[in-house]
Amino acid sequence: MADLGVDSGFWAQRTVVVTGHTGFKGAWLSLWLASMGARVIGISDQASEAPALFAAAQVAGDLHADLRVDVRERERVAAAIAGAEADVVLHLAAQPYVRRSYAEPVETYATNVMGTAHVLDAVRHSRSVRSVVVVTSDKCYDDRGRNRPYTEDDPMGGHDPYSSSKGAAELVTDAYRRSYFREPGAARVGSARAGNVIGGGDWGEDRLVPDIMRAALAGTPIPIRRPEAVRPWQHVLDPLAGYLMLAQALFHDVPGADGSFNLGPAPEGAQPVRAIVDRLTGLWPEPLRWEIDDQPSPHEAPFLTLDSTRARTELGWEPRWGLDEALDAIVEWFLAYREGGDMRATTLAQIARHQGTTSR
Repeated sequence: MADLGVDSGFWAQRTVVVTGHTGFKGAWLSLWLASMGARVIGISDQASEAPALFAAAQVAGDLHADLRVDVRERERVAAAIAGAEADVVLHLAAQPYVRRSYAEPVETYATNVMGTAHVLDAVRHSRSVRSVVVVTSDKCYDDRGRNRPYTEDDPMGGHDPYSSSKGAAELVTDAYRRSYFREPGAARVGSARAGNVIGGGDWGEDRLVPDIMRAALAGTPIPIRRPEAVRPWQHVLDPLAGYLMLAQALFHDVPGADGSFNLGPAPEGAQPVRAIVDRLTGLWPEPLRWEIDDQPSPHEAPFLTLDSTRARTELGWEPRWGLDEALDAIVEWFLAYREGGDMRATTLAQIARHQGTTSR
């Protein structure tokens, strides 16, 4: 299939529910959708205060509705989705941190597993929703020491509560799809598994790029836990484009779209932590240094990459930015933030550049 890309005409005037819209990916996605003319209804349990992309880029001002709803509350989720009368639901709400999942396992399962069930159950009773994308993680796969990219048919699992909760969310999604969304006229449901997503405006805890940028802005040493761990690094706009393209395909009932899709970077995007640190510190205008954080830390897979063949063949999706472009965009974003720039304009400019609608 040819690369159809993100169809801005499709999204214009479309009503879209984005759960987790105040998070890092959710804020980028909500701003992108609104810039295409979509009526975005955000569902999140809390507002993100500065520093956060949602606040820095003033995303709330572009929303049709900004709802405070916890996905663990079934009745409130059902009421919010019923009231939205949406065409599309993009489910990103999650407890997204591996290390926090060790400290808060029950809360992690409640959000990531039952939250997904609550959203899908609400869609099951909706008369308007035609397309649903459930966003999970590359960590949904059972880590058995593989040294090859994961494919969508690999078994779900996870050593830690976060990873296993994402595997369980995939199983919930598959069961709902088979049980309730096969009949004519029912919504079509797909799931997306992205890699290590990076980009401007991420201040998440225990994440490499936010740790580097916090240290860069503060002028302090960068703490690094596992310099040799290999991850599939990709700019946030690449998987977001995949979510949008999957939602379009589901809406139009494209054969083969209702299923799970890996959305990983090109092979050269799978790099050790050390390489990312070295390249970002080289791009920053002031000298930076990093040091090993030797504090005890929980298990994490040493090698993790994705095979995205299915997304290429069924959706026509390809990552548009390589690692160099992604890292350049991150430094550009955080330097603009440091200088007090207009972060909404900066973020929108990067979206336009990614889509090829403007030059640098």
